[in-house]
Amino acid sequence: MTDVAPIQNRYDFVLLFDVVDGNPNGDPDAGNLPRVDPETGFGLVTDVCIKRKVRNYVGLAREETPPHEIYIKERAVLNRQNARAYEALGIDLEGDKGKRKGGDHVEEARRWMCQNFFDVRTFGAVMSTGINCGQVRGPVQISFARSINPVVTLEHSITRMAVATEGEADKQGGDNRTMGRKYTIPYGLYRSHGFISAHLATQTGFSEDDLQLLWESLTTMFEHDHSAARGQMATRGLYVFKHANALGKAPSHELFGRIRVESRQTPARGFEDFAVSVDDAGLPEGVELLRFMG
Repeated sequence: MTDVAPIQNRYDFVLLFDVVDGNPNGDPDAGNLPRVDPETGFGLVTDVCIKRKVRNYVGLAREETPPHEIYIKERAVLNRQNARAYEALGIDLEGDKGKRKGGDHVEEARRWMCQNFFDVRTFGAVMSTGINCGQVRGPVQISFARSINPVVTLEHSITRMAVATEGEADKQGGDNRTMGRKYTIPYGLYRSHGFISAHLATQTGFSEDDLQLLWESLTTMFEHDHSAARGQMATRGLYVFKHANALGKAPSHELFGRIRVESRQTPARGFEDFAVSVDDAGLPEGVELLRFMG
């Protein structure tokens, strides 16, 4: 596989998405309740959750074929993935008795992993878990998403008209009902910030084609991730600040301040209950605002 020219510009972006009657990101430490900041009541969605949806979309859209395979995916065994790099390079690891196999060929293996796996060259990865393919710091970093308003978590009792075992059926005398719980947020509009480094892109080979695929993923990812648990989720805005060079022409926090989201009504029950304003007048020299949604 030949090397592809990496991106040459820095990017900062604001992502808006919402949920209706669903759980956007359950917390396994809290019985899968929606994640909430306990001090303020604002809803949270982790960066890992957002990146998972990007990975799922890319795997679906590009059919898991190089250079768009996905490294971190359901049921993946990472050392098997790592071993593929050495097999493709024709390097025999059987004679390597070191704690982490790879020896002097780790850099070659790391480069192969970047070339073949979209999420490695985009988000980075730790690939030194046994069969050593090194570590990669990805050019694309995404913050936790935080809701614009505090959210309310609702708890619902649900009934399944079936049981799992004969023993449960005998105990119920054939009634065969199972009770459960389901947690939702009536409505929440979330905001996340993203950062793309051209310098790190040079190290992983993150290209212009990869960048366009990332924008496509962020705007479309919820359309292929519907489930009863997540309710209705949708991307509502993607605002990208493109810098004229790799270092950037303005601080990201100042640019993010140009995207303002204000609540028109409390409690909010839809995207129409918010006003999104974009200040694109007098942008710093060398900064361009791209709107993919919103």
